[in-house]
Amino acid sequence: MLLVVCGLPGAGKTTIAEAVADRVDGRLVRTDVVRKDLFPDPDYTEAEKLAVYGELLGRGREVVEAGGTAVLDGTFKEARFRGDVVDLAAELGVDFRLVKVECDEAVARRRIRERTDDESDADPDLHSRFRELFDPIECEHAVVDNSGDLDATLARVDELFPVADPSSVPAGE
Repeated sequence: MLLVVCGLPGAGKTTIAEAVADRVDGRLVRTDVVRKDLFPDPDYTEAEKLAVYGELLGRGREVVEAGGTAVLDGTFKEARFRGDVVDLAAELGVDFRLVKVECDEAVARRRIRERTDDESDADPDLHSRFRELFDPIECEHAVVDNSGDLDATLARVDELFPVADPSSVPAGE
């Protein structure tokens, strides 16, 4: 399976993506980490963005081709990048799911200001700029509101990605 967890900076994408990856036994691939791997001191140019999303897709492909589930974490504010993942899932013959993480703007801006020791270079103004530039999502997708209590947010993730009850699996399977 190929899974995209997208949304604005500060919405809590990585928190949700980590929870999703745990529930689906997937491998998390983050644009922030890929960017730092490719560009230790990024300029955030169009060429860098294309390289980052290209590498993200390549790493996702590797995970799926090895029999795993890839959880791709990034803003995916442009429809073309989401479309690339849809196309890759079709090419590989695997399911595609998209989760958009939303969050109250004031909460997101506070989270960004309070970040420490994180690969993200986002600042509070980036959240506002990206909100205006985020292409509508036209494919089927789920929404997780991450504005409030983390336990409630994770309960929503559990609804979307239930963990199989091991006691319901017959012995020997």
